[in-house]
Amino acid sequence: MRGETRLLARILVAGLMNVGVYALLAVGFSLIFGAARIINLCHTGFYMIGAYSMFLLVVSRGWPVLWAIFATLVVVAVLGIAVYKLIIDPLREHEATVLIVTLATAVLIQEVLLILFGGHFRGMPSLIPGYTTVLGVRVTYQYLLTLGVVAVASLGLWAMLQRTRLGIAIRATAQDREVANLMGMDVTRVATVTMAIGVALAGVAGIMVAPIYVLEPHMWQPPLVTILAVVVLGGLGSIKGSFVGAVILAFAEVLVVFLVPQGAFLKAALALGLMLAILLIRPEGLFGVAFEGER
Repeated sequence: MRGETRLLARILVAGLMNVGVYALLAVGFSLIFGAARIINLCHTGFYMIGAYSMFLLVVSRGWPVLWAIFATLVVVAVLGIAVYKLIIDPLREHEATVLIVTLATAVLIQEVLLILFGGHFRGMPSLIPGYTTVLGVRVTYQYLLTLGVVAVASLGLWAMLQRTRLGIAIRATAQDREVANLMGMDVTRVATVTMAIGVALAGVAGIMVAPIYVLEPHMWQPPLVTILAVVVLGGLGSIKGSFVGAVILAFAEVLVVFLVPQGAFLKAALALGLMLAILLIRPEGLFGVAFEGER
């Protein structure tokens, strides 16, 4: 009985950790899709930039953690705006081209990091060292910090979308870009700001996992597959759907890893399988709506 309780606790802890990371990435991805109507395949590239930036500033340069976090978020947001204005926006009418150039941008980020840091595995100390014990399972304070940051970021995003003029503009643009433009909203500016917010959320995820995961220049690839599955499961452009999809897929992965022999090798297959199943059964996802052209 004690062993079963400990296994359940380990599944719960690992699942919540994955939920936090997937939710931050998926919400940012969905936010960008909703306002700008683009599928940004370099989204997890910004997550990787956030992780490597923290490593560079804290470990290599010795910056205080708070200053490093602030600088990392600024860098990620500025790079996100630059990518949108210089690469994505001029091509936004050509959806297939946007997919290709955003994927190419992610590969470019990977190659730049390979040049700067090499292909070696790297790690950094916890932002908050130490651990506590929950049902016989060690839970590091870094895990708890990650969950707390996810909760604060989620509440802050909800408040911004519901209570501010920018949030109203983002929601209006997501619902109908043409009508929002006719109502006097600068939809291009809204999309640019949304891009900055979305990639900043990816940067927050990178900051939080930098002390937990191994850093290497290909770390953007596995979460990209997972995030695509999460947003398809929840519904493209749906913030609520992104959270629900993150919970479902995160715990499904953890159960496979803990309960299936060699389950760690099946995570990507599980994500892709769920994505294909949802596309076949309900193409718009659990909480998504039909695309504008299909209404």
